Amino acid sequence: MLLVRSHHLLLHHHAARLSPRLHRLLLRHRSPPPPPPLPRAAAAGRLRPPRMSSSSASSSNASSPAPSPPPPVVPKSKIRFCPSCGSPTKLAIPDGDEKMRAVCSSCGRVHYENPKMVVGCLVEHDNKVLLCRRKIEPAYGLWTLPAGYLEVGESAAEGASRETLEEACADVEILSPFAQLDIPLIGQSYIIFRARLKAPNFSPGPESLECALFALDDIPFDSLAFSSIIVTLRMYLEDVKSGNIKFHYCTINKRIGTGASDLRSFDIDNHLTDQRL
Repeated sequence: MLLVRSHHLLLHHHAARLSPRLHRLLLRHRSPPPPPPLPRAAAAGRLRPPRMSSSSASSSNASSPAPSPPPPVVPKSKIRFCPSCGSPTKLAIPDGDEKMRAVCSSCGRVHYENPKMVVGCLVEHDNKVLLCRRKIEPAYGLWTLPAGYLEVGESAAEGASRETLEEACADVEILSPFAQLDIPLIGQSYIIFRARLKAPNFSPGPESLECALFALDDIPFDSLAFSSIIVTLRMYLEDVKSGNIKFHYCTINKRIGTGASDLRSFDIDNHLTDQRL
């Protein structure tokens, strides 16, 4: 402030000896007066700290406790009545167990729901595979390998041969297991066998609209019935092209709420192979 005031005094001291025009120019170049003080509200607004970005926010919240996980989904049992006494069941965790089970409200019997075993055949003939077009729901009108639920009293191979005979009227010889596919969300486990026709005869059974042999390049992947069939045929196609047929195991993780044959409705995990020489 001393320098500024001295400058002003010096300017006025010499102004008398300057011309009026030069005097006005010098006064025009004087330092402007300081701005008036801001109101308290405006000053507070100018001093407000900037909003943090996601990176700075995450670093500042590093010490804060993590949010609690969402509560687990409680499964709904399909067993609503006790098969032993007919009384209603309730969901409860039995002593010594960790999962919800259907427990009879009257006799206390615990009823377990276990995965279903599905067995079928990948029938090879003249470098083609046998497919059946479904005549029943689900997936009516779509193509599938002959397969179905395993019956009590039969082996997996026997069940696969029976299903092929029922759906394609084809008598086959089992060659080897080709794939085991687990689908936890819907409680199914598939075992698919490689097989060959004992005689080149087949026709649609009661559950099939038609049956046909498809060359590998002509397999109708856009019209296949189930994720398990899509995965099985993709694996088989890759093995044939590589010249090495292997045994496959994998988990098919289906997404909730999507169609059974939606090509984008599942992911593959835990894919294991047993290479055969």
